[in-house]
Amino acid sequence: MVKATRLVLSLSVILILGAGCSGHSGMAHHGSGGGDATVERGLSQMTTLIESTVKDPDKAKHAQDVVAAIVGEVRTLTQQNRALHEQLYELNAKYDATPEDFLKILDQMNNNRMKAGATILGLRFKMKESVTADEWAALSRGLKDARSRYRHGAPAEAEGKTGS
Repeated sequence: MVKATRLVLSLSVILILGAGCSGHSGMAHHGSGGGDATVERGLSQMTTLIESTVKDPDKAKHAQDVVAAIVGEVRTLTQQNRALHEQLYELNAKYDATPEDFLKILDQMNNNRMKAGATILGLRFKMKESVTADEWAALSRGLKDARSRYRHGAPAEAEGKTGS
């Protein structure tokens, strides 16, 4: 279960980091769509990884559809978070805002994140069911390699991993 959770989180991190690490310029990042190109590049890399790993074309298509659904879920969550951050900025400007006002928005952010996480976890299991154990292992290695490119040079040993 720990490995499964790590794989889901890894895919999510790749997608979120791709969107989060691109195109930020000051406070304007909430309104810009600068992460789209990075997400598309990551999706293209996942498509290539799936095509080279999953031998059955129907299963590969299913896996690609699942990845696209995960990307869609991450995009929806990002949009929701941007809107809620805007609400926080507006609330912060109000002199008479109460802690409860802020907590209501923060609770909504947490609820959105948990809902997206549960959806992504369900999608992960759908994908796993459609591929063989060997294909899953190869996909996991490919994701690990992709994740390491987004870690800005942090060695695997920093996570306490010395190789497989």
